[in-house]
Amino acid sequence: MDFAALHRPGHPLLLPNVWEFGLAAHLVARGFPAVGTTSLGVSAAAGQPDGAPQTRRHTVALAESLRSLSAFVSVDIADGFSDDPAEVAALAAELAALGVVGVNLEDGRPDGSLTDLDHQCAKIRAVTAQVPSLFVNARTDTHWLTDNPPSVDVALARANAYVEAGASGIFIPGLKASSDIEAASSALDVPLNVLFQPGGKTLSDLAALGVARVSLGSLPYRVALAAAADSVLAVADGRAQSVTPPSYSEVVALLPS
Repeated sequence: MDFAALHRPGHPLLLPNVWEFGLAAHLVARGFPAVGTTSLGVSAAAGQPDGAPQTRRHTVALAESLRSLSAFVSVDIADGFSDDPAEVAALAAELAALGVVGVNLEDGRPDGSLTDLDHQCAKIRAVTAQVPSLFVNARTDTHWLTDNPPSVDVALARANAYVEAGASGIFIPGLKASSDIEAASSALDVPLNVLFQPGGKTLSDLAALGVARVSLGSLPYRVALAAAADSVLAVADGRAQSVTPPSYSEVVALLPS
């Protein structure tokens, strides 16, 4: 089965997002067939703003470390770390050469606006022309960058343009209403990816709405921060650890020899 075949409406791929090798190896050992990366986790680990251009090299380095895993790897490249479609395509080709099977390419900008539609389509066309085999998950932030999301039709207008440009899948983070999710999954000719939101719909709920991929985004990274901080505070407070970690030897066993 290839990576695209894992995207099945009604039986969604749960894609955990990682920022370093150890967690990815731990998840693959537990049976996950694919992992994605998280731009926030990679950027924060490098001490940089989320998606900053200077994190391009950290993203590539992570992809290179993950190539030894027996799993599909999809990489979050934010906005491509460039406004130049040719440079974005060159990054996609570099990642594909490392064994990466998919990329996540978003239209949200740091100032909260959306990239010009034609320009974003040019990026997608450049990537798909350079690496036709790559699964391009085109993300639109119509529902992510605002507290007052528009009609789902606004997201679908962008999504359909991205599909026409060559996108393999569509990611609409922030889509919450059941009617909107179902409408999007029914309207699109490619797999719909949504972001899991704690306290919201379960994986089973999303499956019933026709979702084909569920990403965890930065959630694992943020939970890891909380768990690590709590482990330190537990020692300081003289209480038991709230999470049982894998042993030193178990972690070592996950690493390349």
